[in-house]
Amino acid sequence: QVHLVESGGGLVQAGGSLRLSCTASGSITSINLMGWYRQVPGKQRELVAAITRGGTTNYGDSVKGRFTISRDNAKRTVYLQMNSLKPEDTAVYSCYAQILVPGTLDDYWGQGTQVTVSS
Repeated sequence: QVHLVESGGGLVQAGGSLRLSCTASGSITSINLMGWYRQVPGKQRELVAAITRGGTTNYGDSVKGRFTISRDNAKRTVYLQMNSLKPEDTAVYSCYAQILVPGTLDDYWGQGTQVTVSS
């Protein structure tokens, strides 16, 4: 089995920073794309940021210039550094990874971590 475990969410004031982490564990051959999505109740899930194994990144328009995604392939971990946080960044943030296990390439999700930005 494969598990993605997130950490680092919480409550922060507008203008503050948080760093999210997500570590994959299990019978993993390799990890391709990793990323973060967020969702607010009643709205569609949106891409926050994604990063390939080689380090190519992609960001949602609303977070460009404020958030930075990175990964440590040896640790099977993806990070999301969130700076200049705004109240509209409040959401449940979920980690995503495209993981190759013996014989199968599949998508996996973390359980989600709440980020709340107060004004």
